[in-house]
Amino acid sequence: MTNSATNAKVDGFLRKTKKWKEEYEQLRKIVLDCELTEDFKWMHPCYTLDQKNIVLIHGFKEYCALLFHKGALLKDTQGILIQQTENVQAARQIRFTNVQEIVQMEPILKAYIREAIEVEKAGLEVELKKHADYTIPEELQTKFDATPALKTAFEALTPGRQRAYMMYFSEPKQSKTRESRVEKYIGHILDGKGLKD
Repeated sequence: MTNSATNAKVDGFLRKTKKWKEEYEQLRKIVLDCELTEDFKWMHPCYTLDQKNIVLIHGFKEYCALLFHKGALLKDTQGILIQQTENVQAARQIRFTNVQEIVQMEPILKAYIREAIEVEKAGLEVELKKHADYTIPEELQTKFDATPALKTAFEALTPGRQRAYMMYFSEPKQSKTRESRVEKYIGHILDGKGLKD
C-alpha cells in the first residue's frame, strides 16, 4: 500500500473518527505514498520530513482538508490552496467534501506534497509579518493618549499578546464595537493579562 510506516496513534484516531473517515483514510494513503513520516500532533495526523512538519490532515463541519504548513511558499499551479483566515500567514489548505474529489485529485495532491517536501529540503521559510507591521487601532490609541499607564502596561505584554489584542480590536467594522472591545479589556491589559488569560 505505502512506502512509509503507519503510526499507532493515527490508527486510533481513524478508528474513533466518525465524520470524514473515508476521506481521512484516502488522504493518509496518498501522503504515505510520498514517503513522509506519520506522526500525531495537535490531535490530528501530521506528516513530517526529518521532524519538520510538511502536511496535516484535519476536518471541520463543512469540509476536511490537507493543510500544508508552508503552503504560502507553494506555486499553487492549480489555484486550489486556501488561506484559512486572513491572520494565517504560512499554512494553506486544500479542502474536500467527499472521497471522490480526493481520488480524482491524487496526482495533483502528490505533486503539491512533493513540492512541499522540496520547499522544506531547501530550508525555505515564510516571511512572517513583523510585530511593527500591525497597526494600533485608533480606539486603542485614544485610550493610550488618555491613560499613559495603559500604554505602558500594553507595551509590557509579550509581542504575541499585543498582536492578539490588536487583531481582536481591529476586527469589527464599526468604531463603536472596536471601542467597546478596547473598553472591556482595559483591566486585563493593566493586570498584564492576554486576551485569553
